[in-house]
Amino acid sequence: MGTLMHCLSSKLRFPTSGIILCSSSSEISVSRQQVLKQVDKELAKGHERAALSLVKDLQGKPGGLRCFGAARQVPQRLYTLDELKLNGIVTQSLLSPVDTTLGSIERNLQIAAVVGGVSAWNVFGFSPQQLFYVSLAALFLWTLDAISFNGGVSSLAIDTIGHTFSQKYRNRVIQHEAGHFLIAYLLGILPKGYTLTSLDAFKKEGSLNVQAGTAFVDIEFVEEVNAGKVSATTLNRFACIALAGVVAEYLLYGYAEGGLADINQLDSLLKSLGFTQKKTDSQVRWSVLNTVLIMRRHEAARAKLAEAMAEGKSVGSCIDTIENTIGDADI
Repeated sequence: MGTLMHCLSSKLRFPTSGIILCSSSSEISVSRQQVLKQVDKELAKGHERAALSLVKDLQGKPGGLRCFGAARQVPQRLYTLDELKLNGIVTQSLLSPVDTTLGSIERNLQIAAVVGGVSAWNVFGFSPQQLFYVSLAALFLWTLDAISFNGGVSSLAIDTIGHTFSQKYRNRVIQHEAGHFLIAYLLGILPKGYTLTSLDAFKKEGSLNVQAGTAFVDIEFVEEVNAGKVSATTLNRFACIALAGVVAEYLLYGYAEGGLADINQLDSLLKSLGFTQKKTDSQVRWSVLNTVLIMRRHEAARAKLAEAMAEGKSVGSCIDTIENTIGDADI
């Protein structure tokens, strides 16, 4: 969940959509909806540069995309754990997610399998030898999944069951991804798509090892990583976006269950950049505080965005929801 995916497209053509930006606020508002529809079309075609160019054309304009990259951020410095606590942040609850919901579902499935095997033995009169062969076949399939698909089949099945039978789990995933989407947009990174279930991700990506997540138009980030030089601005954005999912869960439930992969990804990036432990702590603490304060300030926008994502709205429609919810005084 919340996997940050990166894609670099080449030879992208910019659209000639014929969209005219008008001067009055109402006309710009109408034009914004037209532009966002065009953004959806360009993203669907894989034209990320074209979509980003359309968004930047309306960035910061009244009635346009006022909120894109407009988040108010805290000064960057080394914050202590006590300072985070004064802001109502307990890092242990936020940065150590344990997915108890899926863990519980997996344990219940194992118990059900054992009970089902015993029941079948009694009902159908299976001999010990037949039961042994069935158990051996089940073990073979489990081993095949673990080796060939890295546990993708079982993960897909458990996630699907979780979404089907646990409303709490489904809601948590939606809120988690809404956190990623909102923070990215407010920091000036254009989301390009999202999935809320492993099954949706499998249908889109064709891979069993892709979880639910939000993808971004992160061309500049990929170019900087490939060049071996990541700017402070880019790193700050990436760190906040990576932590946004666990922050959303923490603010809503008091702890996070999902997002361990996001935290590990951020940790791997900082290590690859040669960060010391002290520098890593400084980056993570600032990112946590910054993301928490932004999300608290825009709680209504996150809630509305989560509703839109739950309904499967397009990226453009989700952006329009954010713009309609956040007032001028909040940016």
